[in-house]
Amino acid sequence: MTDQELNQEKNQEQLEQEIEKAIQVTEDYGEDQIQVLEGLEAVRKRPGMYIGSTDVRGLHHLVYEIVDNSIDEAIAGFCTRIVVTIGKDGSVTVEDNGRGFPVGTHHKTGRPAVEVCLTVLHAGGKFGGGGYKVAGGLHGVGASVVNALSSHLTVTVYQNGQIYRQEYARGKYLYDLKVIGETDRTGTTIQFWPDVRSAENPDGIFETGDFEFETLKTRLREMAFLNKGLRIIFRDERGEEPKEREFCYEGGLREFVKYLNRHKNVLFPEPIYTEGIKDGILVEVAMQYNDSYQENIYSFANNIATPDGGTHQAGFNTALTRAINDYGRKYKILKDSDSNLKGEDVRESLTAIISIKMEDPQFESQTKSKLGSGQVRGVVDALVTEELSTYLEENPPVAKAILERCVSAAHAREAARKARETARRKTVLESASLPGKLSDCSERDPAKCEIFMVEGDSAGGSAKGGRDSRFQAILPLRGKILNVEKVRLDRALSNQEIVAMITAFGCGIGDEFDESKLRYHRIVCMTDADVDGAHIRILLLTFFYRYMRPLVEKGYVYAAMPPLYKVTKGKYERYVYDDDELQRVLDEVGREPKPEIQRYKGLGEMSSQQLWDTTMNPETRVMMQITPEDAMEADALFTLLMGEAVEPRKLFIQENSDLVKDLDV
Repeated sequence: MTDQELNQEKNQEQLEQEIEKAIQVTEDYGEDQIQVLEGLEAVRKRPGMYIGSTDVRGLHHLVYEIVDNSIDEAIAGFCTRIVVTIGKDGSVTVEDNGRGFPVGTHHKTGRPAVEVCLTVLHAGGKFGGGGYKVAGGLHGVGASVVNALSSHLTVTVYQNGQIYRQEYARGKYLYDLKVIGETDRTGTTIQFWPDVRSAENPDGIFETGDFEFETLKTRLREMAFLNKGLRIIFRDERGEEPKEREFCYEGGLREFVKYLNRHKNVLFPEPIYTEGIKDGILVEVAMQYNDSYQENIYSFANNIATPDGGTHQAGFNTALTRAINDYGRKYKILKDSDSNLKGEDVRESLTAIISIKMEDPQFESQTKSKLGSGQVRGVVDALVTEELSTYLEENPPVAKAILERCVSAAHAREAARKARETARRKTVLESASLPGKLSDCSERDPAKCEIFMVEGDSAGGSAKGGRDSRFQAILPLRGKILNVEKVRLDRALSNQEIVAMITAFGCGIGDEFDESKLRYHRIVCMTDADVDGAHIRILLLTFFYRYMRPLVEKGYVYAAMPPLYKVTKGKYERYVYDDDELQRVLDEVGREPKPEIQRYKGLGEMSSQQLWDTTMNPETRVMMQITPEDAMEADALFTLLMGEAVEPRKLFIQENSDLVKDLDV
């Protein structure tokens, strides 16, 4: 048995012992074993239940919950300005000019209402008390959870001509609400310091307290788009040069769609827009076709993103398909012999935003990713059908361009269907379900399997020689795959390398994607650590994101991180992964006498053993998981980097050229 196998067996034994220890139950199980967590203790005990995680995503969720309170004031018509500030001291401050938290005594608790909102779960004006007819907030737990997960929080309320203040530590108030001055304004300011775990604070909650400027900027800009006329100012006081961004969009969703299409050529300059209210449901829709081959439809309910769609999006889809087919039939653009256009045909190359606001929306999951309110579907369907039909009648040139685009999409869809059927027949005739160049692994549990996409025969040979064939498969790729950003699916399916990946993965593509049939739960792009390698990787990621998006969204896709250098000095050897690390290593080992520095131009220069040690061995390798933190920004970036428009890409390269420290030309 090899050393590697011995280590794996030892690790397995340790894991089994830990599991056995974890599931042991004591014989004494009675009333003394039942724990009741008081106040906000439950939040600190199980923070993931309330904010999803304690990593950077959970950290940002704290900001969203406080901002959502201010947004709700804006929806109610009482707030026009929100200021969000990241302080040098690690705090975040959210200030609005709304009505201010109620400061009077709460009739049941005998405590100030603002204190109740900040210290009691599910207390607030969003639970049927008449405070808000329309309210958002991801989990409906809001400010009290932020308070519980903050080492310190200060609330300042401007109301009734006075300024009120109260401070808290980990969810418990430090003193009674008090008046600290006079004012002629109204509103609320909340400043909080996340409870970050450290050597000095081992009981802290969060793994990091480092707020990401770009992530928060994207979210705040989205909120400004969804609430036309609302001004949101975002400041970051960290660093030598503080940053400030201001968002205010009088055009609302119209400007949102224009922003999403900013790197694309559009079929008509102004988005189609409709706004209406029926049965107490406010509906806003903006849409615009472009020259891409992707569908980009985003839906919201009470400002909450619903990435899994729901009844509002279903109503929109039905209305869109009906209105376009009706127009095509009426004006003979669709012939009698033609089949009706399908939903996927009329949605190709469409960018659309659907936003509804209503009292007490019903969602199909705790994370509110899918709207379930049944009455919404009919309301959206009726409003969009009427508005879109009228628009098409009044704008014949635009209507004709849309119909031609949709008919072209239908033809491409049929061609893609035939290409898939041909591929299936070929597979059956050849009696082989996997591509011949795939070196598969012996393990059959997908959760334990990984496949490496490797460019070139040389690197492929090293990878095959160095891999652990029990769970690692190798698929060599010949050259750069097709850029699918510029072609439809039927063209993509004519590319041998793309077909080989689809076949190897086993999960299908596009509408036929079936996650349960995925053969590997780690799909690794292993390319050279240079510009060409980066280009091949982005081509692969573009294909995955456009036609197998769940692979990216669910965390199955990785990028291998091969070393750039090997530093040798006597018996000392060190693999180095970037130029900054190289300088640190040279300082450590001493630049005199000069150590030997080997620069790897490609994976093929490494021996099988070196490739295993540095890039493929789970015990020693570094891999980057590819996840789209924000679908809209991911879409925009793929369009920018891989689309037809050249000028925006040149500008992007110029603006980010300082990030490239060592460019091979």
